[in-house]
Amino acid sequence: MTDVVATNQTILVVGGGISGMTAALEAAETGKQVVLVEKRPYLGGRVSQLYKYFPKLCHPTCGLEINQRRTKMNPNLTIITMAEVTDINGDAGNYTAKVKLSPRYVNENCTACGDCGKVVEAEFDDEYNYGLSKRKGAYLPHVMAHPMQYVLDPEIIGTEDAQKAKDACKYSAIDLDDTEKEVEFPCGAVIWATGWKPYDAAKIQPYGYDRYENVITSVEFERMADPKGPTGGKIVRPSDGKEAKNVAFIQCAGSRDRNHLLHCSRICCMASLKQTHYVTDAYEDADVSIYYIDIRAIDRFEDFYADVKAKDNVKFIKSKVASITLNQESPVLNGVDVEGYKRYANEHDLVVLAVGMEPSVDKDSFPVAIEINREGFIEASASNGGVFAAGSASDALDVNRAVQHATGAALKAVQVVNRVARAEG
Repeated sequence: MTDVVATNQTILVVGGGISGMTAALEAAETGKQVVLVEKRPYLGGRVSQLYKYFPKLCHPTCGLEINQRRTKMNPNLTIITMAEVTDINGDAGNYTAKVKLSPRYVNENCTACGDCGKVVEAEFDDEYNYGLSKRKGAYLPHVMAHPMQYVLDPEIIGTEDAQKAKDACKYSAIDLDDTEKEVEFPCGAVIWATGWKPYDAAKIQPYGYDRYENVITSVEFERMADPKGPTGGKIVRPSDGKEAKNVAFIQCAGSRDRNHLLHCSRICCMASLKQTHYVTDAYEDADVSIYYIDIRAIDRFEDFYADVKAKDNVKFIKSKVASITLNQESPVLNGVDVEGYKRYANEHDLVVLAVGMEPSVDKDSFPVAIEINREGFIEASASNGGVFAAGSASDALDVNRAVQHATGAALKAVQVVNRVARAEG
């Protein structure tokens, strides 16, 4: 989509995850014109990659499905995927945004029939599964992708595979001549909802993530537990595919650390408690160990924590793990249990690093002047003008708090464009 009808009373939302979708929908449902820009080929962000929410252990698909239906029904909302905002000029009520659109090579005729994917042979690491599996060069990002359209990997353009995909399509949906484009349009307010990214576990060298196959991250484990994920929901060791029944979770992997992320990422403790259920539900003889500094389970999460703690096959070890070594292919955790000051060298089938949250956009990459704190999150500041952070662009937040925060950001943006309307009226 390259035609954007916008005015200085339009609200631009950057990022189509759960926070961006929420902010865009809340603003659009007040009657405002909204343009939602998402760099991935689909909406939903990292929430779409979750297997279950905590503490109810329900599936995120229901909430996403509702939001997807709302986006389809609202004529005030324009959605642009595979796009990035490259520049924002002006001030509150009078911005001009530039957006770069990457080619999808698949147009709106696509019915997601999958014929193109069947004939393409080239395979690539699947970003949706954090590289734990492969996808074809013509692919549907995931089963609930919105828009429900295939994508051609740019690496196959100009190859025999690309022509095979085009020839296989019955609906003239493959456009091999698609090119990068740029659109420019006015807007009165901007909601920055670019979310978060998992901290790079390879930087935590003593844990050997980049060297030991059976040390994975919490986001990878989430995809592994999903029946639609890379292992069909089986919790196994990446090295040999054997059942992983003895699983260790290391908390604060990269968080609360002068050498990595200074802040507490808030969600990590609850995410590991949730993932403990995945292991104990999968195997009756499961053995789970949670290595922690402190457990953050406040308010309504306390009962969830108590339920996990009461399980006979779950141990809590108060310790900052010093290092991970190997015994053949099995990771061995080394450190000191500070309750009793006992040294340990505990062997496990699989180690899951509860990696911290950091902002998706680097401090130096913002296309507009904005107040950033030392952790890289957007500060609420009057100097930001008509630019407002939503969800995890503002801080490390769980889904519930991110949605609440996004609703507040939508209200602030609506107030800005309302002032524009009154001034022009």
